[in-house]
Amino acid sequence: MNNIKTIDARGLSCPQPVMLVKNSLKNIEKGTVEVLVDSGTARDNVSRFAKNSGWRVIINEQPGIDYKILLNK
Repeated sequence: MNNIKTIDARGLSCPQPVMLVKNSLKNIEKGTVEVLVDSGTARDNVSRFAKNSGWRVIINEQPGIDYKILLNK
């Protein structure tokens, strides 16, 4: 079974969501990471960082203005 790590970056302003993701991904070679953000800017910045770091990115919009970003490697 695959463990999913969750990073809740809701309520944080950029660049904090990207920095949280960057620090978490340092210790993960492969797997699935779920990132929760609540702004389009954070969604775009986290997605861009993850793609540039070799992760596959899937974005799901949650009810309201929240986004769930799934990172897979």
